[in-house]
Amino acid sequence: MAQAFKRGDRKRLSALLPQAKGHPLEPWAAYWELKARLDEASTQEVRAFLNRYPATYQEDRLRNDWLLLLGQRRDWTTLSDEHQHYRMRDDRELRCYFLTVELLEKGPQASASIADEVRKNWMAMKEADDGCTLAADRLYFTKQFKALDIWRKARLMAEHNRPRTARNAVQIVSPADASHVNDILAKPLPFLNKQIAAPSKAKQELVVLALVKLATTDTDKAANLLRDKWRPYLTAEERHWVWGVIGRQSAMRLEDEALSHFARVANDKDLNDDMLGWKVRAALRAGNTPKWPVVESTISHMSAEARKDPTWIYWYARALLAHKKVTPQIQQEANALLESIAGVRGFYEQLALEELGRKVTVPARPDAPTADELEAARRNPSLQRALYAIGMGLRSEGVREWNYGTNLVDAQGKAGMMSDRELLAAAQVACDNQVWDRCINTSERTRTVIDFEQRFPMPHKDAVIARSKTINLDPAYVYGLIRQESRFVTDARSHVGAAGLMQVMPATAKWTARKIGLNNFTPNQINDRDTNIAIGTGYLKLVLDSFEGSMPLAAGAYNAGPSRSRRWRAPNDGTGPVLEGAIWAENVPFNETRDYVKKVLSNTTNYAALITGQPQSLKAKLGLVGPRSASAPAENLDLP
Repeated sequence: MAQAFKRGDRKRLSALLPQAKGHPLEPWAAYWELKARLDEASTQEVRAFLNRYPATYQEDRLRNDWLLLLGQRRDWTTLSDEHQHYRMRDDRELRCYFLTVELLEKGPQASASIADEVRKNWMAMKEADDGCTLAADRLYFTKQFKALDIWRKARLMAEHNRPRTARNAVQIVSPADASHVNDILAKPLPFLNKQIAAPSKAKQELVVLALVKLATTDTDKAANLLRDKWRPYLTAEERHWVWGVIGRQSAMRLEDEALSHFARVANDKDLNDDMLGWKVRAALRAGNTPKWPVVESTISHMSAEARKDPTWIYWYARALLAHKKVTPQIQQEANALLESIAGVRGFYEQLALEELGRKVTVPARPDAPTADELEAARRNPSLQRALYAIGMGLRSEGVREWNYGTNLVDAQGKAGMMSDRELLAAAQVACDNQVWDRCINTSERTRTVIDFEQRFPMPHKDAVIARSKTINLDPAYVYGLIRQESRFVTDARSHVGAAGLMQVMPATAKWTARKIGLNNFTPNQINDRDTNIAIGTGYLKLVLDSFEGSMPLAAGAYNAGPSRSRRWRAPNDGTGPVLEGAIWAENVPFNETRDYVKKVLSNTTNYAALITGQPQSLKAKLGLVGPRSASAPAENLDLP
């Protein structure tokens, strides 16, 4: 039935459903069968399903699917009746449909908080969606959204190469121009060269869209056109936004000109948080000494929500401490900010701890789950189905069921969030079943206690440590990387084909096997535990040596490829700046790799504390990142 569902084979699903009656995964079978024909199912059928499988993931998942369908059909009465029973509440489009119901009921009297929530959800969605676009259209009609709100959405989508979503936004504010959006974004330079002036507000905004799109491929041309041709025709806000995009794109390319582009923005309030984040990164990377006043000023202009991020709390505190004269009041403010995040939970939390003069140590372990607590977790129907599904190879379904069960169902299987004690017990059940990814993810969600041995387990300990020591590789670094790569799922496979514990690509595995003398290697061996560890650690060691022992550079190379990590460090002519490892990591242009490097190094620090029993320094592991030393051994340039 799982295979038939993926194929969209409705007839096969209906034929097989009777055989699933009484099976532990019957709710999944019933969900697949009804979901496949939901567009033609009756309301009675849907409600019968919801009543048959109460408090299950499948009940709430189908309700989510049905509510989206009701929104598309504009069946506001049924949607309003059913929405109150929806528990997951994690679907932005569905939330926008429900907010639309409130807007239709309240009209111009709808609260400002509704408009703010729609704006937040709409701006966050990159794919074209009906729900939030409809809500935004309604808010524009009732004058609770300004035209600028709509155009800013279109600008964001132009920068992120989402022409359809950009067109949908323009359709709201200027229907006559919406049909031109695709052509403008496909060929922005001809459009900008052809246009002589911007005779209307809509035409000005189309010019802005074209400049934004051009900046994603050629910042110099976009900057020249903005400065030399279009400046007189655009408002200050429009110019600032385009310079913000140019600055962001330049900063992502690690260009020295990034800060000068941002400097053309007279008012940081005209930039969004993402642009401001890249302005901070550019200021941190500007030479051997960061531009601390720019860091401080820029973070102060971020939204209140963005300023709560540990990233910006840490760097704002560092900027305060970099004042020429640090008064007791400034010291107190900086220390309070650092204390607010200091701990072992993540990268900047650990750095804040060190900034306060303390190192990373293993926290006191909470009391182990009692026999009754463990038994309650084992009896939880959602967790039982999750483990069964994972055990029979339906990992995706099992993971979703587990996440639902630990987020929205208590230990007795009733709706309600698990307590820390229940989470620890559920995590332990996953550990006991060697479902390490659920063990880690569940343990990470405890709020007041931390069980380091759950959060940082060490499966295959003898094999990992023995292999690491053989090739002179820090086992904590290996464990930190495996935890991030696969969560210790031995048969993990990524969408690009990376496989096993250490997520090795087939071509890389073949190359590494030759390098480390692993004879008679064949691709089908890559999921074998010991083979995967041998090849993964062998490749990691070669990468680490190639980058002169720099853990952040090697982690970046492992994730995004050695050639990219080489480009992201200072130039090889020896003239580039020498950066703190944390500054280098924060400037990694790829969101995924930036997050990966920080998590691998944070993991490594915590594993080192566990393995050695000694206080650890994340800063020491990050080190400094600068140009390649002239005295370094020849670089292994054929690393895949």
